[in-house]
Amino acid sequence: MFLIVGIALLLVLPGPWNAIAFGACIIGFGGEVVFWNRRVKTRKAATGVQTLVGKVATVTQSCRPRGQVRVAGELWEARCDAGADPGDKVRVAEVQGLTLVVEPLEP
Repeated sequence: MFLIVGIALLLVLPGPWNAIAFGACIIGFGGEVVFWNRRVKTRKAATGVQTLVGKVATVTQSCRPRGQVRVAGELWEARCDAGADPGDKVRVAEVQGLTLVVEPLEP
């Protein structure tokens, strides 16, 4: 953001003030880069099938005990020991290989 403001000030302000404002914005831009680098560096990227645990899915094929669910826009094989019918909402409890173990949401 500082870089865009600096370029705009470089074009708008007269005389030496445009260079001074641009320099200040470049320093602000450097500070912004350092801030976001430190803030994001410690976070772990959330990737893989384990990110599905806890999400709500919709049953597309009857799960008695095996069927299919749609979660995060994808179809997955699922197992629901309690049983679930198409259209029911279920929560992903765990992942076993490429099969999601789901449990029905309480009404």
